[in-house]
Amino acid sequence: MKASIHSLYILALFVLMGCSKQERSEEDNSEINGKTYLWMKPSTVKYPKLSKAYVNDKKASVERFCDKYFRNENNSVSLLVAKNGQIIYERYQGTADKNEGTKITADTPLHIASVSKVFTATAVMLLVDKGKIELDQKVSSILPEFPFQDITIRNLLNHRSGLRNYAYFVEDKGVWDLHQTLTNQDILDLFTEKEIKCDCPADTRFCYCNTNYAMLALVIEKVTGMKYPEAMKTMIFDPLEMHDTYVFDYNKDRQTAVPSYKGNMMEIGLDHLDAVYGDKNIYSTPRDILKFDLARNAPTFLNPKLKAEMYKGYSNEHKGEKNYGLGMRMIEWKSGQKFYFHNGWWHGSTSSYISLVKDNVTIIALSNKFTRNTYAVRKLAPLFGDYPFKFDDEE
Repeated sequence: MKASIHSLYILALFVLMGCSKQERSEEDNSEINGKTYLWMKPSTVKYPKLSKAYVNDKKASVERFCDKYFRNENNSVSLLVAKNGQIIYERYQGTADKNEGTKITADTPLHIASVSKVFTATAVMLLVDKGKIELDQKVSSILPEFPFQDITIRNLLNHRSGLRNYAYFVEDKGVWDLHQTLTNQDILDLFTEKEIKCDCPADTRFCYCNTNYAMLALVIEKVTGMKYPEAMKTMIFDPLEMHDTYVFDYNKDRQTAVPSYKGNMMEIGLDHLDAVYGDKNIYSTPRDILKFDLARNAPTFLNPKLKAEMYKGYSNEHKGEKNYGLGMRMIEWKSGQKFYFHNGWWHGSTSSYISLVKDNVTIIALSNKFTRNTYAVRKLAPLFGDYPFKFDDEE
């Protein structure tokens, strides 16, 4: 189907979703295990329709870019560029499963790796907004087994907890049998059983660490009374009609999930870390992530004060442009312009999710065959605003 038809489809979908939700008040809730929690609401914002000339101009530029970075069918990619919720350009190409002989399509869920952290953070912020937990609440008050008394929910979200990366400490001698599959609960238990220490005191420095989001997944489970996959489905995926998005279940999905590959198309098998979620393990499509991005940027997502906390940089001990908010990377230029994004890499899967909030632009690129070109999509940002990247669309 052509991109223009896709654009009309998405636009119509959001109008219909908006009409169906319009009469709901901002206090509408979902019952979860006898408790009331806030659902994520689809966007009902009516953005101006893009002119045909505007769409054609941007589409041509994006296509030139893609023809350079993803020039043939051997380059696996699932890519979407949208403005005002209207899809300007899509490209789906490459192998989904070599053994099955399937190709990547618009409906093929790919592993989004650390872009999963944005979803985990969003679920946590929804619970904060509803008053079920507090940003500066001690993690140990929710997870009694958690031995580090100074670490807060905010410290986990902004990677200032000082926790060690579980991928590394399980390889220490005597800590874990690497033939056994690790779970989130195992990580929590190992802190005490193996006396795992922190790398530094809480809130003293930024250190990007997957353990933070593995613990946040357990927080979500404790507060909602549901396992993380079910909580994400109930709070985010189902309300936003993200029908091709799911959390990977190691026992149920390992035979059917789209595999990942090295650059030479050698399949990368699963290992002892593949059952841990929260930091990774969400599979999705660009169209579904677009729905998510529109909902995150809608006025109905969080109260303004809490939303400002999410997009504030917390790592200022070293001067520079790069920073991290609550579940989102950012670049802050001296001009005042900000660039919000999150990248991911797990096995052979790479991902990039860019939200140009001020310009109502969403850029998403996913691949299940290892390539760093996925991250190059940030060079598309100058097409839509004052972002000091070099737009590189020439051969």
